[in-house]
Amino acid sequence: MGLGLTEHGASLLCGAWLICDDFLLSELDGPFDFVIGNPPYVRQERIPDALLKEYRRRYQTLYDRADLYIPFFERALDLLSVSGVVGYICANRWLKNRYGGPLREKISSGYWLKYFIDMEAMDAFHSDVTAYPAITVIQRIAGSAGLTRTVSGAAMANRSLTIAVSALLTKNSDELAVEGFFSPTNSSAPLLLDDIPRMALLRRIERDFPSLEQSACHVGIGVATGCDRVYIDQLDALPVEAERKLPLVMARDLIDGKITWSGNGVLNPFDECGKLVSLGAFPRFAHYLQAHREAIRGRNVAKRDQTGWYRTIDKIQPGLLQMPKILVPDIKGEGVFVIDDGAFYPHHNLYYITSSEWDLRALHTVLRSSLTLLTISTYCTRMAGGFLRFQAQYLRRIRLPRWCNVPEALRIDLIAASGSRCQDDLDTPVNTLYGLGPDDAVCARNIADAARVRKASP
Repeated sequence: MGLGLTEHGASLLCGAWLICDDFLLSELDGPFDFVIGNPPYVRQERIPDALLKEYRRRYQTLYDRADLYIPFFERALDLLSVSGVVGYICANRWLKNRYGGPLREKISSGYWLKYFIDMEAMDAFHSDVTAYPAITVIQRIAGSAGLTRTVSGAAMANRSLTIAVSALLTKNSDELAVEGFFSPTNSSAPLLLDDIPRMALLRRIERDFPSLEQSACHVGIGVATGCDRVYIDQLDALPVEAERKLPLVMARDLIDGKITWSGNGVLNPFDECGKLVSLGAFPRFAHYLQAHREAIRGRNVAKRDQTGWYRTIDKIQPGLLQMPKILVPDIKGEGVFVIDDGAFYPHHNLYYITSSEWDLRALHTVLRSSLTLLTISTYCTRMAGGFLRFQAQYLRRIRLPRWCNVPEALRIDLIAASGSRCQDDLDTPVNTLYGLGPDDAVCARNIADAARVRKASP
């Protein structure tokens, strides 16, 4: 009544405005200038199959193992008018998780992540919750996004939301530390809003330099056999023709930056053109395979291809054995990159990097630098104990200048540092290569040092 509405008028408005329905399925008359909410945090396992299927049909952001709050963001964004704004208090995991990639890309393509308040250090709800909440404000825009202003969880400790809002809306605030950055456009990259200096450095590197594979490098993985006990043994002990076995290097052979070969070999059922060999042409090979026929045929790859039942899961790549390459084991406490001059074929617990342009010794220096470890630790999923993953998808995130753009003097410095075990020797030419100033160099080194998992002293 105090707002000039009669009881009847208020009842009519409530009847029109209050809708009890599924926000993701309901027909709504938009667009809207504001969408405000606290989306439900529900895992996919709790959603009936038929309903989940319909959600997936309608919402592109319901990707991988995304929780239900993700399509709530998508629906709200789609309902906004020109310059419309959505404000949610919601879980913050979409900022970094794999499943948040499509949502991040959508927001960076036509929207402005305007404000972000991290509430991890606050009791945001009356009851305990397992998700880390945040207040996120996003605006639809027609052009380029402006500065994203954020308040970290540490800054919010023992502070009120009133102070945070005032600080975000004030250009210069003495009450609370506010950080800002420009979000990348058309990008699904993680948003590290709890570490703005790291994100600013990484975004600058990603803006200024091409990816590893755009700089004439290739990332691959070694051979998976599907039955190592048959396909792998000591090279001399495998009772097959010499042409049908290759010296195999495994992750455990990489010791102190060198290859200490354990003598293993792997059966090679492919010829130099990458085609399966005829068993009739290699009687000893055929006899060995027949002796282990039951184990070999039990593999899924053999069941799918009855005629090629003796193939390895991964095709053995012609020429890879002799090709110089950098070997990378997957799960490690820090980056392990070892040069193979062309003597071994890698096992599937190793990734490899080759290049048609870069000198491998110079590339070896770059890969062992603090800047590379910063990149990997930012994007990878950590294992128990904090161990890092050096999978192909993360290695491909590394940025690298084209070799033709590297000055001759710097090439010499990069190559010379390859054999060094001193981090400063590695970082100095790499920092020059990427144009890192003193502050960025210290930032990269500190992040890399914090990411390493050192073995405990005996």
